[in-house]
Amino acid sequence: MVISKETRAIIIALHNNGLTGKSIAARKIAPQSTIYRIKNFKERGSIVAKKAPGRPRKTSKRQDHLLKVFQLRDRATSSAELAQEWQQAGVSASARTVRRRLLEQGLVSRRAAKKPLLSRKNIRDRLIFCKMYREWTAEDWGKVIFSDESPFRLFGTKQLVRRRRGEHYHQSCLMPTVKHPETIHVWGCFSVKGVGFLTVLPKNTAMNKESDKMQALIVQEWTAISQDLVQKLIESMPGRTAEVLKKKGQHCKY
Repeated sequence: MVISKETRAIIIALHNNGLTGKSIAARKIAPQSTIYRIKNFKERGSIVAKKAPGRPRKTSKRQDHLLKVFQLRDRATSSAELAQEWQQAGVSASARTVRRRLLEQGLVSRRAAKKPLLSRKNIRDRLIFCKMYREWTAEDWGKVIFSDESPFRLFGTKQLVRRRRGEHYHQSCLMPTVKHPETIHVWGCFSVKGVGFLTVLPKNTAMNKESDKMQALIVQEWTAISQDLVQKLIESMPGRTAEVLKKKGQHCKY
């Protein structure tokens, strides 16, 4: 707890008059733990608090803000590259210091979120669609049947494993990949009444026992989707169109 010089002087004067820490704390001048820690007068004859030990901060708030501007200009810039850019601005600091300063300002290094690439045409079409249906309510969207086609690959799915140091390439910790993975294409639809039939399309490249298992799992997961979940998705449509318009057709949280 930080207290003023005047309060420290009063506490020291009461100490010198023979009062105990408990007696001084009863006067509610400061917390009892703070009163017991005030030893500046006895040790140094001064009521000024000691300077905190340790190395002084290397950068100013203005310099830290400049670093933040550099990072926000290009989110993919590495800490080493930022250190060089910062140095050109007159601040000599390591990549480690860069990471600490960015962390203090709430900028944490994370893997970039994956979203489909949006061309200018995609952005324009998204805006046209959302402007056309911006006034639609959840009740209006409840009259629509939503449908789409999706591919499922037998290889290349993500998997988390627990491994010890040095086991990066251990056989039990690997996820095998192939250059041209076998793919299962399906088409499905849903409405406010729930999911419809899932159709496995004939253009599939996967033709073996593993693909049969995968098809069965896909159908199983599809039929397990509850009507409540579908209802929530449809009710979110007004919010989705508003968000796309707010982002001017660019990526959003949906």
